[in-house]
Amino acid sequence: MPYASTAALPASVRHHLPLAAQEIYREAFNHAWLTYAYRSNREQICHRVAWAAVKRAFHKEEDGLWYRTAAAFP
Repeated sequence: MPYASTAALPASVRHHLPLAAQEIYREAFNHAWLTYAYRSNREQICHRVAWAAVKRAFHKEEDGLWYRTAAAFP
């Protein structure tokens, strides 16, 4: 079930991540969906891959908000 837009993402993603992080999540999920087509736990893997991609570019501060990691984008 690839996501056509950020509006289609799960509420847990839409309500907690900034728009740029949502785009990263969506693109990573959709790519993983194609990559892991043969796996029985495909959806779970895709969500893990997507969160890992977000965590490479963003970090969560003590205030609970997600911020772009400076080292990831000079």
